[in-house]
Amino acid sequence: MRNRLTVFILIGMVLGVITGFVANLWVGGDETLAKDVAGYFHLLADIFLHLIKMIIAPLVFSTLVAGIAHMGDSAALGRIGGRALAWFIIASLISLTLGLIFVNFFAPGDGLNLVRSGADAGVNTEALNFRDFILHVFPTSMIGAMADNQILQIVVFSLFVGVALTAIGDKGKPIITVIEAMVELMLQVTGYVMRVAPFAVFGALASSVTVQGLGVLKTYGELVGEFYIALFCLWLLLFGAGSIFLGKRMFKLIRYVREPILIAFSTASSEAAYPKMLEQLDRFGIPRRIYSFVLPLGYSFNLDGSMMYSTFATIFIAQAYGIDLPIATQITILLVLMVTSKGIAAVPRASLVVVAATLGQFDLPVEGIAFILAVDHFMDMGRTATNVLGNAIATSVITKWEGMLEVEEPEDVPHPKAPAHGAAHGRAGLELASDMVDDGHKG
Repeated sequence: MRNRLTVFILIGMVLGVITGFVANLWVGGDETLAKDVAGYFHLLADIFLHLIKMIIAPLVFSTLVAGIAHMGDSAALGRIGGRALAWFIIASLISLTLGLIFVNFFAPGDGLNLVRSGADAGVNTEALNFRDFILHVFPTSMIGAMADNQILQIVVFSLFVGVALTAIGDKGKPIITVIEAMVELMLQVTGYVMRVAPFAVFGALASSVTVQGLGVLKTYGELVGEFYIALFCLWLLLFGAGSIFLGKRMFKLIRYVREPILIAFSTASSEAAYPKMLEQLDRFGIPRRIYSFVLPLGYSFNLDGSMMYSTFATIFIAQAYGIDLPIATQITILLVLMVTSKGIAAVPRASLVVVAATLGQFDLPVEGIAFILAVDHFMDMGRTATNVLGNAIATSVITKWEGMLEVEEPEDVPHPKAPAHGAAHGRAGLELASDMVDDGHKG
């Protein structure tokens, strides 16, 4: 059934492009009508994303609290968190550097000769205020954090609850039992929601192609194509790094996470892929106690594709306006992006916000953002899929590093107690006897 879901998602992608192309031929001449038609197509994707947002907060909270409560050792929590952050920092530097190398090698902006006008790019960069970001991490209301899907705030609250449940011992067992039941309930609901994914994929792609047509890829083909070449090289590096720790199981990991990657690519939403990622990492052999802790951190701090895009787009815009940046300045830009890209999990169009803020800081033309907006969605598809892959590899490597990676379940065998379409279910009894750790999400 899971193989069928992959097929259905691929079919949805193909039909979405074909339908969008036909609709563009039919109504493309009327911009208003095209947007109206695209809006109805996108309704399918909007419904799916609403359903995903509905389950994200309780899913993150329940899995994270249950994982920490069963860890039993706060030292293990700190060790795993430290290893995760070390991996995230190294991956960030590699992603940013690779983007810098490729944009200088291809120089896609050379020859465009854009003229600086000082126009407003229309992107709000206030969200990058570092002080406000630090303060924003700590919730004033758990209800408010869950209502707004503020993942970092949910993670902070969940850490307090999980550690407290561990500290009070037997008195907390009734609460742990309730939270475990909540985990199973939310994973069952996830299984139902994922059945909508192929329709969402169809709607998202049909909507984009209806408005912009296939011609937009030709117009910006050089920029998009070279960016995807850079992403492909990043994928190879991530695959190689994962293989060092996972060996031949790296190939199996790619097979297990192909559906979340397809969902992320077609919807350009990491949130949309998150529930399916939980299920597939569980099936791959990662204990719930690990993936429910590492994955939410990764979704906030390990955005490999987005960081590569940040350097690529920033230098591209400088090239497009004929601005020659010394290598020392480019390295400074890289280091600035290393910091600013860490606080954008909940910011709409996060990568564009980071790029706009960086351009302004270095007195580069912020209005250049408008030039890449036409194809930003198509580039967002690739960078989002890369973010999802990077977090899957990071979670798997850290699990292997901890010596907790289990034997994977066959993909064609129904998960125990799971519905036919497979809600992520988790190892029976939350691996009470095997002391394993965690997973999570971003926006």
